[in-house]
Formats: sequence, structure tokens, C-alpha cells
Amino acid sequence: MSADHSGNSGIPRRTFLGSIALSILANACNQELQADEGQSSSALTEDESLAIPRRKLGKTGVSVSMVGLGGWHASVPQLQVSESIRIIQSAIDRGINFLDNCWDYHDGEAERRMGLALRHGYRHRVFLMTKLDGRTRASAKGQLEQSLRRLRTDMIDLVQVHEVIRDSDPERAFKEGGIEALIEARQAGKIRFIGFTGHKDPSIHLKMLETADKYGFCFDTVQMPLNVMDAHFRSFEHHVLPVLLRKGIGVLGMKSTGNGVILQSGVVNAIECIHYAMNLPTSVVVTGCDSMAILDQAIRAARTFKPMSKAQVRELLARTRDAALTGRYEVFKTTEELDATTTHPWWLDTDCIKEDCSSL
Repeated sequence: MSADHSGNSGIPRRTFLGSIALSILANACNQELQADEGQSSSALTEDESLAIPRRKLGKTGVSVSMVGLGGWHASVPQLQVSESIRIIQSAIDRGINFLDNCWDYHDGEAERRMGLALRHGYRHRVFLMTKLDGRTRASAKGQLEQSLRRLRTDMIDLVQVHEVIRDSDPERAFKEGGIEALIEARQAGKIRFIGFTGHKDPSIHLKMLETADKYGFCFDTVQMPLNVMDAHFRSFEHHVLPVLLRKGIGVLGMKSTGNGVILQSGVVNAIECIHYAMNLPTSVVVTGCDSMAILDQAIRAARTFKPMSKAQVRELLARTRDAALTGRYEVFKTTEELDATTTHPWWLDTDCIKEDCSSL
């Protein structure tokens, strides 16, 4: 898909109208957030007594913290297990209730550490999400059972089909039974909601949604990159977000700083990146925290957020436009560096990972 030059003066009418609609919806979302919290966002300070604002997760009836904790960063190998647990529990104690994870993160270690952190009463305080790579019925079912064991729970709130990044992924997930396995698990009470995630191209997300419609299925959530660079290049914000809002699907924003790569552009800082994603009609912005300092930053961003004016948005997008147009700061779109299921294709049709299948 070619670069989306939506920042040009020659904006297509369809994109322009879509941007206006998104602005209206974002303002409504922010007004709803303020009403739910019973206070103006401008009154927020870094006082530890302040709760992190919450937003509605699509049509699920659940409210989630506007910032979520990413599972990959919280369990990077350089962290001791005790420090991972400290980061996760501190996030929960300070108001984050949305936890992200994935079956394949660090060969399952991310889920195991999160499971340890959720003991002693923490599990019931959070909305727990993980992702599965399996596209077939057998692989999705097997991976789910592994995730349940590692996370030390008999029910996961949200399970998402991970890395829908190939044009063939949508049909395969439905035709080969991966979605069917998740529906059966939901009926059995092992999961509550079903979603999907991907980071490559908005056209693939749209195809996944269209395929779901063909099979008579509706996702509860969709996770995708939403950041200041995405607004200019292969934009999930312009092409996918309006569809999710029309369908009432919960919007999970990720890669607000592009794993820090966006910050290397020198034109924007971390708080601006996170605030931009929060200013969109997202249910939650998932943020990777591999230290207490980065966790502090994410919480500060949530507590100091207030709706951005149209002028502020225009200024931020104008500042980031030139850096964004080639996609070099969104390497997850333009390279295979972060495509875990491309380098480990067997994850798509087996319930085994390295530690479970020594022959692989």
C-alpha cells in the first residue's frame, strides 16, 4: 500500500471528512471520560491519590484504564523476575487495570511472570489480555491452555489473534478453525472477549473485519498502531479507526512511541506521543514499561492528559509530517524486524514453542 500523504493540502475529500468525524468522536470520547471521572482533566496532577481515568471498551460494558501495561517490556530478559513483578504490581496499585501479554513473548516467560505478579489478590483487580498466534483450531486451543496455565487463571478477559500481518491471515484464521476455537473457549467460560491485533498495513485490518462480517462474526476489540507518525503514513487512524467506531469495537492503541524509535526523530517527546494517542477515541493506549521510570512516565501521561485543541493537533502533525512520510520511524510497518510469526512460522499451526518442543 502506498504512503498516505494525508497531511498534504490536496487532501482527498473522503479522508478530510473522515478526519472531521474522528475529531468529533474524539471530543465526545474525552467529554465522556471527564464526565465519568467527575472532574476536568485539566485538574489532574501527579498526586498519587488520583485514579487513572477509565474509558469504555467498545460495547463490552467494561471500563479500562486509558493507559495499559505492555507485557513484552515488563518481562525483558535483562529484568530480574522480582523486578518484573514489582513493575506489574506497582502499575496495578497505581490505577492501571489493563494488562497486555502474548503467548509467544519471551518464549512464554512474559505470561509466567505476569501470572506470578497476579497472585495474592491482584488477578481480580485487572482486565487481563493475551494474544495467540495459532490460526488452526488445534493450535489456538493448545496455545490458550498454555496461556491459562502460565497466567495462573481459569479465565482470561480478552484473547486476541496475534499479528494479523499477511494478506492470507484473515481467511486462514476463520477457515482453519482458530476463531472457532476461541468461540468455543468463550462458551466454556475460559475467555470473555475476542479480538485481533496487527501492525503492518491498515488494508489487512480492513480485510480481517470484512472476513469476520462474511462469517457472521464481530470482534470485541482491535489493536493497532496509533501514533503521530501513523497519521501520515499507511494510516490506521484514517482508514481503520472510523470503521471500528462505527461497529462499536473497542480500540486498543499501541506503539505510541514505536518502541522508542519515534523519539529518535527528535521532533516529538514521549509525553506528546502518548497524549496524541490518548486524544484519539481509543479505549486504552498500551505502553511498554521495562523500568519503574518508564512506568512513572506512562502514569504521568495519563494523569496529566487533557483533550488537545484542534490547533495543538495541527501543530503536532505539522511538526512530525516530514519525518513520517517514508515510514522509517515505523519499522514495524516497513520491515520484518518485529514480525515474530514470520521468523517463527510454525507458531501459526502448532501449540508448541521452543521450551515445549525441543525438536523445533
